[in-house]
Amino acid sequence: MRLYQRVDHSPAVTPGIIGFERQPSACRIARIHLLGTMRATSYLGDDILPRGKKARALLAYLCLAAGTEVPRIQLARLLWEQVRDELALGSLRRALHELCSAMGRFAEELISPGRSAIRLDADVCWIDALALLESPSIDIAPFCAGQFLEALDGVSASFDNWLARERPRFEQKTRDLPRPQTAQGWSDNKPHEPSRVAVREPLSARSRLRVGVLPFDAISQRRHTERWEDLAFSLSHDIAAALARFRWFDVVTPISLNSAPLVNLASADLLHRKDLDYIVDGSVGRRGQSIAIDVRLLDLTRRAQPVWSERFELATSELHRLNELVTGRVVGSIDPLILFIEGQPNRREHYGATGLLLLALPLIHSMEQEKFERAGELINEAIAIDPRNAMAPAWAAFWHLVRVGQGWTRDVGRALSTAETLCLKAIEIDPDNAEAIGIFAHTCMWKKDFEAAVRYFDRSLRLNPNLAFVWALSAPTYCYIGEAGAALQRLRRYRELAPGDPFSWFQGVYALAYLFKGDYEQAVLIGRDAVKSNPSFSGAYKPLIAALGHLRRADEAKPHIEKLLSIEPNFNVEHFGKKHPIKRPQDRKRYMRGLLLAGVPAR
Repeated sequence: MRLYQRVDHSPAVTPGIIGFERQPSACRIARIHLLGTMRATSYLGDDILPRGKKARALLAYLCLAAGTEVPRIQLARLLWEQVRDELALGSLRRALHELCSAMGRFAEELISPGRSAIRLDADVCWIDALALLESPSIDIAPFCAGQFLEALDGVSASFDNWLARERPRFEQKTRDLPRPQTAQGWSDNKPHEPSRVAVREPLSARSRLRVGVLPFDAISQRRHTERWEDLAFSLSHDIAAALARFRWFDVVTPISLNSAPLVNLASADLLHRKDLDYIVDGSVGRRGQSIAIDVRLLDLTRRAQPVWSERFELATSELHRLNELVTGRVVGSIDPLILFIEGQPNRREHYGATGLLLLALPLIHSMEQEKFERAGELINEAIAIDPRNAMAPAWAAFWHLVRVGQGWTRDVGRALSTAETLCLKAIEIDPDNAEAIGIFAHTCMWKKDFEAAVRYFDRSLRLNPNLAFVWALSAPTYCYIGEAGAALQRLRRYRELAPGDPFSWFQGVYALAYLFKGDYEQAVLIGRDAVKSNPSFSGAYKPLIAALGHLRRADEAKPHIEKLLSIEPNFNVEHFGKKHPIKRPQDRKRYMRGLLLAGVPAR
């Protein structure tokens, strides 16, 4: 089967790549807290707050300027009022240097240090104090504790005077906020006992919140149970996927969490082990001629306090509006709350393009060729149903890349060109589609354009650092450029985001990382588990076999070589050396030597 047959197989046009690189992004790259203890973190959770009080005061003042330029002399006199202007301006330069150093690679995007004025780009920041002044409609009173810049007194007399003027308006704004109400509207058919839920300590050393989405409960008569269970799980998965597009918290998906009711103590213990700060749970069931959907958000750091809940009712003929509910009312309500705190039916024809893609993904990850080809058919159907669904061509591209990795295509160049064209099509539809850009980066790796691969993986994770799939997908690139330590860090991040991911083929990437690191024993230890977990994934056998070769354990490698050759009948060391995208000659030579020592055919 040839997936997405209508694409042009000619090489992708460079201007198309340039075009999506230049697309502006609305994503904010820094989160700054001025209420209570001052904090500043990047979208990846890195601490970017300077240590010095003067540099922190400079940042705070620029934040309150809300994106306007502040004259250097004004800042110098504010923070160093007791010295001459030229000396104060010199001190300002040093404080600005400290601030930019703390921000690292983000400094150029956040700070505009003009010759006569300095500006913080507030459009790429989320600043809690500014959000409070904007009088948001959501109930944020529980999250506004703490005095404005409470630890920055004594920086200078002028700065203290400025604080004395600013603090009263923030205190008044906090007092004017509506008090929180107990969440109402929860389904009578689903009683809950929040006090029995596992409660964890508030966020401390960890700089990113973790939000879990539980599989929704299905409430129905017995003869309809299977249908409602499918619908309930589908809806909870859609909510998790929509929440994952926001960048300020980690999302643990329903497939990674226990499906037991929340009041079940085993489920509570699971939530505790997942180290979650918030959970989203709900129920789906029939009520007369309508579908009743109950959703709520619980704060596990406040003894499972309900933060928000809502009931939706749809006529059974309006199932097509489910996605509208997820991306609009549910996610639109949950995300602002969390941001402020931290700064389908079973019948095939109703699945739609997204539903077909969800069916295809487990088939792709199985790495079994028959299932894999079936996944290609489902993706083709998704493209035909909705040509404007960016994820369909993106996953079609990934489908082609897996064919290359598994040795299931003779024309590697054609497959890579097709994958590139499909990725660019997906990005044209949705320029900020992080998954598509991540898959495009993986395509660049296979084309041995390592610089582009690293750049696009970085862009993908800047758009959405919650994508466990892209964290794992980027790890092989870092192996192949000789940075095995960075690869292992990315795999650890993947596991943090998807601790229960059933798609175990990424386990083989761990073996690859340890092989490139030179830790052959660990590569063998993990590699054995990887091939047991997914015996159809050829990529897991290669690092295992090479590691066994370097350890001079050819007898142990023999059955693994036989299995590899059953998946890729034409596999040999010479072909591997030409096809595999390994940047450094010494790494390529070492990998090939391990395969030869293990007994893989030379040619």
